[in-house]
Amino acid sequence: QVQLVESGGGLVQAGGTLRLSCVVSGSIFSIHTMRWYRQAPGKQRELVASITSSGSANYADSMMGRLIISRDDAKRTVYLEMKSLKPEDTAVYYCNGDIKPRTSWHPAAYWGQGTQVTVSS
Repeated sequence: QVQLVESGGGLVQAGGTLRLSCVVSGSIFSIHTMRWYRQAPGKQRELVASITSSGSANYADSMMGRLIISRDDAKRTVYLEMKSLKPEDTAVYYCNGDIKPRTSWHPAAYWGQGTQVTVSS
């Protein structure tokens, strides 16, 4: 069974930096594109960053220049470094990945449980 577990969230002052981690576990054949989403109270979940298996990264315009997404496939971990945080970045941040378990023919989308990021002004 595939599991994604996020960590690294917390309370930070505006202008600060946080590094989120997402560890993938289970009987896995391959990990493809990994993504970070966020969902603020009363708002829809939005994609903030993605990284392909070849390392190509994309970022949401709202956070462009303040994010770095990376991955360490040996550790089955994807990271999201967030800089110059603003109060409007406060949200639950979710890890999502296209992952092929050993028991499946095709990759499927998996989600973590989320980690809370709160930015104080």
